[in-house]
Amino acid sequence: MTRTSGISVPLFSLVTSKSWGVGDFRDLAAMARWAADAGQAVVQILPILELPESERSPYSALTSFALDPTCIALPALPDFEAIGGELAFDFEDRLSLDEVRAAPRVMYREVRRLKQKWLRRAWQRFVDLELARGTPRARQFEAFCAREAWWLDEYAAFRAVLEAERNRAWWEWDPAFRPGTDDVMARAAAGHQAEVAYRKYLQWVADQQWSDARRLAWPTRVFGDLPFMISGNSADVWRRQEQFRLDATVGAPPDAFAKDGQDWGLPPWRWQALVDTRYAWMRQRARRYADLFDGFRIDHLVGLYRAWLRPLDGSVPPHFEPADEAQQRALGEALVGVFVASGAEVVAEDLGTVPPFVRDSITALGVPGFKVMRWERHWDQPGQPPVDPASYPELSVATTGTHDIDPLARELSPEAVDQAVRELLTSGSYLSLIPLQDVFGWTDRINTPSVVDDANWTWRVPRPVDTWTAWPEGVARRERLRTLTRAAGR
Repeated sequence: MTRTSGISVPLFSLVTSKSWGVGDFRDLAAMARWAADAGQAVVQILPILELPESERSPYSALTSFALDPTCIALPALPDFEAIGGELAFDFEDRLSLDEVRAAPRVMYREVRRLKQKWLRRAWQRFVDLELARGTPRARQFEAFCAREAWWLDEYAAFRAVLEAERNRAWWEWDPAFRPGTDDVMARAAAGHQAEVAYRKYLQWVADQQWSDARRLAWPTRVFGDLPFMISGNSADVWRRQEQFRLDATVGAPPDAFAKDGQDWGLPPWRWQALVDTRYAWMRQRARRYADLFDGFRIDHLVGLYRAWLRPLDGSVPPHFEPADEAQQRALGEALVGVFVASGAEVVAEDLGTVPPFVRDSITALGVPGFKVMRWERHWDQPGQPPVDPASYPELSVATTGTHDIDPLARELSPEAVDQAVRELLTSGSYLSLIPLQDVFGWTDRINTPSVVDDANWTWRVPRPVDTWTAWPEGVARRERLRTLTRAAGR
């Protein structure tokens, strides 16, 4: 395996001087260029799937397939520029744009309001001057809709009805549209043709901008993050209701970070239904992620082997399903095998309460697990000394932290942070991933599990990424990281 390294950071954090208050697809390229100059071969981001209006967590998407329109860069959209671009803003929108750009954190509500308003206007221009005339761009749009119909049709139908129902959950819709059957989907599409077309337009624009971002990011490889579950109010669950349990939620059992466990409010799948369909939904997800990314991390790996269920009626205590280890192993290996077969490079987040057989299983499948340096210790020895990173197995991904824990600078001095990064790069793991905060010694945390507040999932870099090549600290960090990476043979 080739020894390499990279940087992990959410896309929403990567604002540039042209961003509208949140990192967008175009901004990925600026980060990738800086990372490449720093000797890094990979940029790992969090999920970029579409979120509900009220949601900020990238792990609570309303689709497993559609990109988040909030990540669209309006100034890079021809239809927006054709109607005047930012020069067409009225006084209120200009103030809003200035406010979200100057804010220290992502202001999701205002960013979404502003982008949705102008995406609608750009769409109307496309309808009037492109679709109506059958222009080359119109034909490109139609070709995209045909090529991606395997996921786009059900998503657009769901999204159109969701809009008509004022974002109420699908189980609260008009009863005529609650079943996600073929007939209902066809009626939903026929009854909301304009909205269906608009939702497809947004995905076409997102697809173009994402493809451009990946092309401009080369030779840096872009890794994604595949959530192991999906929101109950999603196109996926609406369309496949028989494959999910709506009488329970899934989460995590009690551990050192949550003494009562975690309830994520997500519907567990009916694992026998997955088997009966030959894992069709998972195969579709694998296909989509292989199209979008060079590689991806499987979030909460152990959830593919067994899910921690909480029945809504409290009739029985929380428990694992499947309960039998042999069944767990068979299910998990089948699902991991689906993702490996996609052809993308796959790594697995095997942190937390994970039984030994799961790690043995992914090792046998050739899938790397994670080594978080501060948690890799000789727990059975006096003083619980840290494991020497040089002894980490090659088939692993080493990192100094995750988006769910404190950056190193909250615990260590600047010199100690730099030493930890040096040790990470010299580890035995084939891939090392450095959270961006640990590259710069920043203290900002991305998420605190089981906490709902105004800070989670809103962190932005303190300086626009496209200015880092002229920013003394950005230049110094880039040169230092490149030197350490080369010295480590990555």
